[in-house]
Amino acid sequence: MKASLFLIPSTLGETDHAKVLPAGNREVILRIRHFIVENVRTARRFLKKTEPDIVIDDLTFYELNKHTTPEQATSYLAPLERGEDVGIISEAGCPAIADPGADVVAIAQRRNYPVVPLVGPSSILMALMASGFNGQSFAFHGYLPIEANERTQAVRKLEARIYTENQTQLFIETPYRNNKLAEDLIRLCRPSTKLCIASNITCGDESIRTRTMQEWKGKLPDMNRKPTIFLLYK
Repeated sequence: MKASLFLIPSTLGETDHAKVLPAGNREVILRIRHFIVENVRTARRFLKKTEPDIVIDDLTFYELNKHTTPEQATSYLAPLERGEDVGIISEAGCPAIADPGADVVAIAQRRNYPVVPLVGPSSILMALMASGFNGQSFAFHGYLPIEANERTQAVRKLEARIYTENQTQLFIETPYRNNKLAEDLIRLCRPSTKLCIASNITCGDESIRTRTMQEWKGKLPDMNRKPTIFLLYK
């Protein structure tokens, strides 16, 4: 098989790897010597949990973040030219989904390198699955604006889409601002609009609950510093 770029999902939190990652992923990981990662330290920890006997010093890590130039990202794929596989590991969940790995995948596609996505947890899809909302038509928007007026406009625009397009709207927030975002949603949206709050998916304290804005009022859970997906629907 031609050398490939493997997209390697990681856990969404301190979860037993065996519960959320197929055994076949481990077999792929053990044959890769080059890894593109967001954070070398957490990637090393992930690999050690995948296989305690893995020799980390035998591996090469390329750090990918907002400071990485297109030229650097392209150079990270050089092992593929030599016939050596490369893996991308996300900080949490699936690479290239709300993740800088998408830029590297785009380069690989342009250069006709095989790209192989491995199976693993996606907080976006798992939240949608458990929400009871429309899974035929949905949109993920990443982070909403921080500035108050811009956020108000964004929330109202997204709420309008669930009624005019019958489309589920998904978004996230920096974990320490989760509570404030939920309060804003209750204040800005119709009382009958439904909000699903999905926190710490696959973890021991996982919580995925769907309620109307009226039902959430005064009863919001504490989401401070918990990775959370918010979903709106009618």
